[in-house]
Parts: sequence; structure tokens; C-alpha cells
Amino acid sequence: MTSTERATGDLTARLDRLPRRAVSWAATGITGLALFVVFFCNFDINVSFIQTCTRIVPGCTEASADGFLALPVVLYLLGYMVGGLAVAPLSDRRGRRPIMLLGLAFALVGSLLTAVSGGYALFVVARAVTGVAMGTLLSVGNTYIGEVAPARARAAYTATTFVLCALGATLGIGLGLLLTTPGAPFPAGLPIALGGVLDDGWRWIYALAAVVALAALGAVTRLPESPRWLLQHGRVDDAERVVAGLERRARRRGPLPDPEPAPEVVASADPTVALREIVAAPLYRRRLVLLTLMWFFGYATVFGYSTGSTAILTGLHFTAPVAGMISAVGGLGFLVQALFSARFSEALERRAWLPVAAVMTMVGGIVVAVLGQSIAWAFVGSFLVFFGFNVWVPPTFALSAESFPTRVRSAGFGLVDGLGVLGGAAGVLVIAPLVPRLAPLPALVLVSSSLIVAAVIAQFTPRARNRALEDLSP
Repeated sequence: MTSTERATGDLTARLDRLPRRAVSWAATGITGLALFVVFFCNFDINVSFIQTCTRIVPGCTEASADGFLALPVVLYLLGYMVGGLAVAPLSDRRGRRPIMLLGLAFALVGSLLTAVSGGYALFVVARAVTGVAMGTLLSVGNTYIGEVAPARARAAYTATTFVLCALGATLGIGLGLLLTTPGAPFPAGLPIALGGVLDDGWRWIYALAAVVALAALGAVTRLPESPRWLLQHGRVDDAERVVAGLERRARRRGPLPDPEPAPEVVASADPTVALREIVAAPLYRRRLVLLTLMWFFGYATVFGYSTGSTAILTGLHFTAPVAGMISAVGGLGFLVQALFSARFSEALERRAWLPVAAVMTMVGGIVVAVLGQSIAWAFVGSFLVFFGFNVWVPPTFALSAESFPTRVRSAGFGLVDGLGVLGGAAGVLVIAPLVPRLAPLPALVLVSSSLIVAAVIAQFTPRARNRALEDLSP
């Protein structure tokens, strides 16, 4: 082993022994803010679209708005695919930080275009631009977290960041409820809701998304580059400076443990070779197929609920304000789930969370369908649904990044996530239109069922908990 190889192994070992406080400001603070932006952008259409549609689409009514939702959602998912498949892999060549900045630029531009849309055509194009940000930042942000987090806490870091994602989602849904639905006594609505007097509340939601994206752009300029990416590209001295800075931050609160031996990082500045390796090498090809199928079926449920729960509920004969209120309570379930995952995601192997998620989502859907005539039970069911269809996501984000080598980690994540999001399109185009034609119970069981398929597939993915990245994906 050369002195350079020993140095790379020493640096990754030093990185893996760091306590959470050393990198939390970068992994869960700055990166979390970037992911907050895209989750806000993902969920801000959920409740607000009914008002948007009635203002910019001739002939659109509250009752017919769900018929106009599919196109902006599908184009958003198309942009998501472009971000994951085309933009995110650039970070394997150019670095994690520059492509995170590029992703936030898409969020900024897309949100501004959405806010000023005067017609349906510009609105759906703007949603496609915003989707590029989601696909880019999910891949690169989670890759970055996986590369700076200690081996024993990668899922915990991802889950802690997911708290900010949940806050973004909750804010997007909550502002839709506040600014685009008419005031009404709880639980039929919010007494302080402004939708009855504020004609363009939906525009303010997208404008706020642009402001937060601009703030995140400023924060990411201060993000240190991933030491593992620097080592992969032979920049050992730069990696040393980053790791030493993180160690200084950690030592302010006490001594550090001795690093354990770690595999060296073999420099490779040409990620196109490794990209072919994903397809050619049996190990990575198998992971590519399994993870893509898992995300495909999982996203059919996730996007069916996350972007269209209000439309699904109105299709089940809830009024629009009540459907929005039920979705908002579901958003609180998302937030509670994120706090739960931040504490407990390392308690189980990554793949074990899929069965937990499938059972909770199915139970929540059944509660809404069978007992939803009572608003209290509808709230309980919605809470369970949003908790369930999200609880598997943080550890599986971690698994997707862990399953590919550093030299092509963003590309690997982008492939499985970008291709998997086709399942989200299937959920919107195939499953959601069937909901109004079915009785409540089979409708919500149908939306939840694909997550069961994802849970079965996940059991064949690799065990990643507490393993060094260089050992898991050499």
C-alpha cells in the first residue's frame, strides 16, 4: 500500500469516528435547508391547486380541479427524472456542492415562474422546472450526507435531515390551507383561512418558495466539499483540510476516539468508467434493478398521497376545505414521523422499515375509508397514512446512496430514484383516476397496496447498517 493509499484510509477512518456534532451543521443544517426547499416545492401544490386551477384554467371548478392535476404532476415528475438521471450525475465529476447550487437554482427559477403564471401552460412548464430541483437535490443531498456521516449514523443523519423535509412539506400543505381555502369553523376548515378574501393566495406560496430557495443558495456556498469525493479525485490535501476542520469543531466539546482501520479510497477521476460498471458488474447491476423496482412501487403510493391526497379525498366525497384539513393533519403525521426516524432509524436494518411502512399506510387508509364519516377518525387515518408512507424513506435514501461506490454514487442514486419515480407517475395517471370510481375501502387499499410490493422487493437489498462505505460498495 502506498503512502497516499494509507492517507486516504486514515482520512475516511477519521471521518467515520467523528461524533454527530462535528458535521450536523453541514449535513443536517445546510443540506437539510436545501432539502426543505424541494419538499416545500413538492407539497405546495397539494391543497393550493384547487384555487390555482379555478383562477388560471377557464371552466375549472372545485369539483373538476382534480382532472387538471395530472398534467402538472406528471411534468413535475418528468423534471424530477431529468434531475436524477442527467443533472445529479454531474456531481460525480464536478463535486457535490456545485450541483447542489445548480439544483437550488432550478427551484428558484421554477418557483418564480409558477408564482407569475397567468395561464395553465406556463404553470405546468414551471412545475417541470421545479421537478428538476427535486430530482437533483434528493440524489446529491443524500449522497453528500452519506459521505460525511459516520458509518454508525448514516441513516440517523438522513432521518434528521428528513425532519426539515417534513417541515417543508407541512409548511407547503399548511400555507395552502391558510391562503387558498375559505375560512370556516374547525374542523370544516380554518377560522383564520384567507382563501375566501385572498384571490391569489396560491401565488404567495410559490413566491415564498423562491425566497427560501434564494436563502438556501447562500447557505450552500458555505458547505465544505465531501472529503470522500475529494479523495476519489486525488485531492488528498483538500480532503485533509476538510476533515481537520471537522475535527477541530468536534474537539471543542471533548476528545475524539481513536480511528478504526478503514479501507483506502482508490482515486478515479473518470466516473463514466464506473457508470458502465454499474451495469456491467453483477453486484451493482443487481442493486440497480432491486432498488429501482423498490422505488417504483413505493413511489406509486408516496406520490399518490403526497401530491394528490386532497384530490383523492374530494373524490371520496369530502368537501374541498375538509379534504384540505385532513391532508394538513396528515402533514403533521409526516413531521412526527421525521422526528421518530431521527431517533430510531438506526435501530433496524434499512430494509426492515418497508414492511412497517406498508402496514401503517394500509391501516391508515382502511381507517379513513371505513370510519372517515367521523372527522376525528379521518384525522387519525390521515395521520397514520402520512406517517406510514414516509417512515421508510429516510433509511432507504441512506441505502440508495450506500449501495454504490463514491466514484459514481450520485449517478447510482439518480438512476434508481429517477427511474423509480416513474412509479409516481403511474400512481398519478393510473391509480388516482380509479379512486373516484371505487368505493372508499377498495380505493384507499389500492393506493396503499403498491407499498407492500416495495416491501417484499426490499428484503433482497444489501445489509448496510454499521458498515463502512468502502466495504459495502468498493
